[in-house]
Amino acid sequence: MTGLFVIKWKYEKIFYGLSLILFLSILASLLAKLPLLSIMGQLVLAILIGFVWKELIGVREDVLPVITFSSQKLLRLGIILLGMRLNLLDIYQAGVNVFLLALFNVLFTIITVYFVGTLFKIDSKLKILIACGTAICGAAAVMAISSQIKSNARDTATAIGIVCLLGTVFTIIFTFIYPYFGFNSLEFGVFVGGTLHEVAHVIAAAASVDSVATDMAVIVKLTRVVLLVPVAIIIGLLVNPYKKEKSKKSPLPFPWFIIGFLFMSLLNTVGFIPTQIGMLLVKTSYVLMGMAMVALGLNLEFQALKTKGKSAFITSLIGSVLLTIISYLAIRYLTF
Repeated sequence: MTGLFVIKWKYEKIFYGLSLILFLSILASLLAKLPLLSIMGQLVLAILIGFVWKELIGVREDVLPVITFSSQKLLRLGIILLGMRLNLLDIYQAGVNVFLLALFNVLFTIITVYFVGTLFKIDSKLKILIACGTAICGAAAVMAISSQIKSNARDTATAIGIVCLLGTVFTIIFTFIYPYFGFNSLEFGVFVGGTLHEVAHVIAAAASVDSVATDMAVIVKLTRVVLLVPVAIIIGLLVNPYKKEKSKKSPLPFPWFIIGFLFMSLLNTVGFIPTQIGMLLVKTSYVLMGMAMVALGLNLEFQALKTKGKSAFITSLIGSVLLTIISYLAIRYLTF
């Protein structure tokens, strides 16, 4: 009877943990459809809801390990399914200038933010997370890279909060000052797709102009998302180098879930999976990644965020401003 009780208690914890993060993830997806909250995006809302739930209602301590462990696995699955959103032919047809701009923006931002973070004496792993989140695709990039460098939940949550907050602020600014950029619809789409952090931010800013801007913005943004694959592999190798010793071998940190993301993109590109099923898989991916974000919020400590947040915020802000300036100048001298 004792053994049966232990098994029942174990599965009760698993069921409670999964049910809680699933419920809060779905709640985030529903709230993200509201006009005033849509600009923040589902993933940002998920981490905020998790944090508020912890502060107001609380979470059983014995369930937190279950939530954290489950979220790591669900995150990888969510990123794999997110590949169904990407059509590699769209990137190819957009032209070499779009790819070069995306590549330059990613490399420039990662190097700049990491350097500025060094000046502010920010922890190495937190610098990497902020740099990749700012450069590539916001929260999803932070989560993917955090798996590669084995960062703690506190740093991961800090990076996500900062990157998403700045992305939201810049989205609002770009929307209001669009007439003063001197861009046509196509150029503005390239601009926001190459600078803003989250896909939700990109769509929100570009949609305020027209469909031409929106379509181009998504293509440029997804080109940056593709670069997550090589960046994750390279960073994993640099942070966790292969060590060959007589008594111990450390495996190469190869991100198989990123390869899964690319494989799903290929399936979508060749039309192997029907459109409706592909859309369902993308929605499922956001629910799964939302569950991972909720778990981060449930593990987030406000004091730790307050302590590290100031320097990290300034670092990401400087990187975002420089990225905006360099992208504006690049579009002026490139033809799209």
